[in-house]
Amino acid sequence: MSLRLRDPGRNNGVAPEFTVDPKLLDAISPSGDRGGIVVGSGLNGEPLTISALRAVPTRIVLVGGLYLARQVALRAMAVGAWVVIATGRPAAWQVLPKAAGTGPNGQPSPLAQIRRLSPVELPRPSEDAPLLVVTDGGPTPQDLFPPRSPWQTTVYVLPYLHPQATTIANAADIVLMQRLPVGQAELAARIWRLPPQMMRQLTTLKDDQVVALGANLWRPLRLVTTAKEQQLLGPVRRGD
Repeated sequence: MSLRLRDPGRNNGVAPEFTVDPKLLDAISPSGDRGGIVVGSGLNGEPLTISALRAVPTRIVLVGGLYLARQVALRAMAVGAWVVIATGRPAAWQVLPKAAGTGPNGQPSPLAQIRRLSPVELPRPSEDAPLLVVTDGGPTPQDLFPPRSPWQTTVYVLPYLHPQATTIANAADIVLMQRLPVGQAELAARIWRLPPQMMRQLTTLKDDQVVALGANLWRPLRLVTTAKEQQLLGPVRRGD
């Protein structure tokens, strides 16, 4: 089962419907369809969605700034996923627990958990409560939480491409890449066997542009931030 971008109105399958506290939806105000994560808009302004939370173990690689990674995590949480962030920079991810708010007992919501970069027990994913694990471990991350069960998606945040990340990059179901310097674009071309015109396109993307890469997929898109997301994340940008 390949991971595909889905345009509204096309017969690309319907993502599962998850449930989430209405307070969380109000805090994030996501623009998504049933269980899908909107990753941006197309050339005509149409929302482009991926079914990243699904009944098979899934890997997503993000090459770029922290803004993109946090937006994907927020939108996964907004459609009902548990989100666990394994990171060496926990302060940069406090926006997730802030958005999740508190539970009925006044304690922080368990929907967003920040962990160290070491193996820990994860929540058990299910169709009603899928799990998104974010590994924010630099350009050569350890595969601490590989997706091994249905309804678990692991996102690898790479600030830049590194030759030692080739194995993880090749194993991804989908890759989202922001603008790359020439040397990294050349490495991307070698990893994914990209023709020269695609390699050049990676070097000319604007700050709010991303390329979605996957099996039989090459799709430039534009990042879009809702008003509530902008309050949490600030404006769309390439860097952290």
